[in-house]
Amino acid sequence: MKELKEAVWITGASSGIGKELALEFANKKHTVIATARRLNLLEALEKENSLITPCKLDVSDFAEVDKFYKEFSSKYKFNVLINNAGLTSFEKAENDSIETIKKIIEVNLLGSIYTIKSVLPDMIERKEGTIINILSVVTKKIFKNSSAYSASKNGLYAYLNVLREEVRKYNIRVINVIPGATKTPIWDGGILEKFSHRMMPPSEIASLVYDLALIKSNVVAEEIILRPKEGDLE
Repeated sequence: MKELKEAVWITGASSGIGKELALEFANKKHTVIATARRLNLLEALEKENSLITPCKLDVSDFAEVDKFYKEFSSKYKFNVLINNAGLTSFEKAENDSIETIKKIIEVNLLGSIYTIKSVLPDMIERKEGTIINILSVVTKKIFKNSSAYSASKNGLYAYLNVLREEVRKYNIRVINVIPGATKTPIWDGGILEKFSHRMMPPSEIASLVYDLALIKSNVVAEEIILRPKEGDLE
């Protein structure tokens, strides 16, 4: 059997935290498989660092995720999966359309479950793996105008906490990263213009996540909450 090359799989890698994560790992000499829906942005990342392999992927489509994993797992051993892909809506619950709610749940909740279901059998067989999930401070605090987003992230939070207990015996680490307001394109222009000076730089989040992913010890950081110095946006 041929030796598979180790790689880090990062979803939602075309911008924001995901982009910075891809660069952080690649700049430190790790092979990165970067997935997102916007292939042109991923290809621009590859030009910055050739250790980044771009692949267009919609994580909300399980058939697409399954096809991707079968293709890439024949060449790479994914010891680290970072679920970062996400959507949001800044609407009151009464104003969110069913289509918007459905898409947010499909990407934020089901998309992460699909990627985990893909890598888990191989991680269990190898008795090794790290699954890092970029969640949100909405799992710790209630924010108005974020009902669909909050539902998706809290649903995923519950899933991951159960998963962690089930896979401990296989030496698989499940790490929840819970950031507060971060300067990324997920915010609309008005909010960014008003509050960007208070938001956390995504590069700093990426640097911390890198350290969490590579810890080799008997200590597991199961959950880490990151907030701006001045606190949450209100």
